[in-house]
Amino acid sequence: MIELEQVEKTFGAGDSAVYALRPTDLTVPAGKVYGLLGFSGAGKSTLLRLINRLEEPSAGRIRVAGQDLTDLSGAELREARRQVGMIFQQFNLLSSRTALENVSFALEVAGVSGARRRERAREALAAVGLSDKESSYPAQLSGGQKQRVAIARALAAEPRILLSDEATSALDPHTALSILRLLKQLNRERGMTMVLVTHDIKVAHYLCEHAVVLEKGRVVDRIDMANPAPVSALGRFFFETARGWTDQTELPQEDDLA
Repeated sequence: MIELEQVEKTFGAGDSAVYALRPTDLTVPAGKVYGLLGFSGAGKSTLLRLINRLEEPSAGRIRVAGQDLTDLSGAELREARRQVGMIFQQFNLLSSRTALENVSFALEVAGVSGARRRERAREALAAVGLSDKESSYPAQLSGGQKQRVAIARALAAEPRILLSDEATSALDPHTALSILRLLKQLNRERGMTMVLVTHDIKVAHYLCEHAVVLEKGRVVDRIDMANPAPVSALGRFFFETARGWTDQTELPQEDDLA
């Protein structure tokens, strides 16, 4: 469903170039859930945003559902992006619009007609358990409800892929788990392919089938979450974190992460 071939991202040029992502290969089969693990600044969000070209690659090829996005532009790129929904840490809801209107807005931008737009928005809110909140404004919703509206907004366009950028990191543990259960349900019921950015190994352990560990723009580990055998210092540190830190837990050193 997703193929990245030697994709990289740099900012600037020459001696002042900053490498946000070194040449990277990534393949995500249809219906699978992949996690992107790493510390802040590792390149996780850059990699996620490259999948639907919210970031422009400096090199490499990007294929989604068999279609090469790398050379697309304008209307062709916008059409291809409709296969990919995205949810963010900060919800990004319009404060002056109700939950229903926030979800409808994404369809309005996509050119869906008025009657069909409201129907699909209501269906999306029902899918996330918020049928009774369609007339509520964001200020009247809890953090978890806001994130569910954001998920409904992403679902309304009926994407085949869902990208999540730290979607639960601003939520309390109880609310975060409810959102993760919702995402797992969507994956099971709709066969939706998902890629999640997280720095929380518990999130990856609960939801993801595979995880990619990034450090300084490089992939340093690829882990089968059912049979984890991390080979990098950072990968081992994440799984030690899942078990709980002790006085014997080793902090990965920068030299080990190269």
